[in-house]
Amino acid sequence: MPGQDFINAIHHTAKTAVFGTGTSIACVELMEEIGVFFPDAHLDAEKMALLAQAGHTVIGLDVVMPLFSVCHETAAMGCDIDWGKLDQMPFCKNIIYTDPKDIIIPSNFLNRPSCRIPLAAIAMLKKRLGTSAAICGKAFGPWTLGYHLFGIENFLIDTVENPSRIFAIIEKLSAVTIAFANAQIEAGADCILLGDHATADLCSPTAYKKYLQLTHHMLAEKINAPVILHICGNTSDRIQMISQTGINCFHYDTKSGTHADIRGLAGGKMALMGGISNVTLLHGNPEEVNAQAGKALEAGIDVVGPECAVPLKTLLRNLKAILSSTK
Repeated sequence: MPGQDFINAIHHTAKTAVFGTGTSIACVELMEEIGVFFPDAHLDAEKMALLAQAGHTVIGLDVVMPLFSVCHETAAMGCDIDWGKLDQMPFCKNIIYTDPKDIIIPSNFLNRPSCRIPLAAIAMLKKRLGTSAAICGKAFGPWTLGYHLFGIENFLIDTVENPSRIFAIIEKLSAVTIAFANAQIEAGADCILLGDHATADLCSPTAYKKYLQLTHHMLAEKINAPVILHICGNTSDRIQMISQTGINCFHYDTKSGTHADIRGLAGGKMALMGGISNVTLLHGNPEEVNAQAGKALEAGIDVVGPECAVPLKTLLRNLKAILSSTK
């Protein structure tokens, strides 16, 4: 059963090749294939479910993930969101906090449209797919939410000049992450992609250890399903720290090194997801994509797929090529 194979893979126990990703597979050609488009797929549960489902029914992946944007939690917290268009992802238009004391989680947070819609889409997918594909939810960690709600520059300055503010922000925003993740699990998600953009160019290894290693350990304990941590960019200097958090699976960027390098840094317990460069998906051909998939499998990558949310102009034939012959 592909769904169970995926869950086994993120526990590092799969006995078969598994293909998928916890980030967005939405591209313009896939939207055209099924007749569902941005921004509707962010704002309508039925359309969101249909586009997510196409990751399995059209591309052939062993998992579906319906939250295509990075804005659901911040919209529910009160930010003004531009929900994008066919060839543009949503983005947050404003920051709403200047002090940790400002953070108030709305009492109806989970019932606000930007949370309610993906929860409904997950329930639809669970009913339709059963065990034919796993369902992955997505929630952003407090570091990323801090960027969105306080502004990246303000947040990063405080990591150096006012650590107590950062610890307070992380503590309060972790509650947002946990609430949204566990609501998705209750709706039917089999696992959660935890996106926390602590990449090397924004967060030093010292800062990761200081602010996030214990935070990610806590989130792994309090989220009631297997957790896949995704961090964009080069993470080679923190993969060993991540492997000590109790996170089940790390979704890595190919900028971090070779598949073998990443497997060695991760050790023998933590599963790995990724292996396919977005540059190759966008500009390469199916043969190049499939060759990368084969090399990732040979190196022991547990779930082979795109390294991050795919570019919107990615060719559908390149996405299908991830498993065209290696399956």
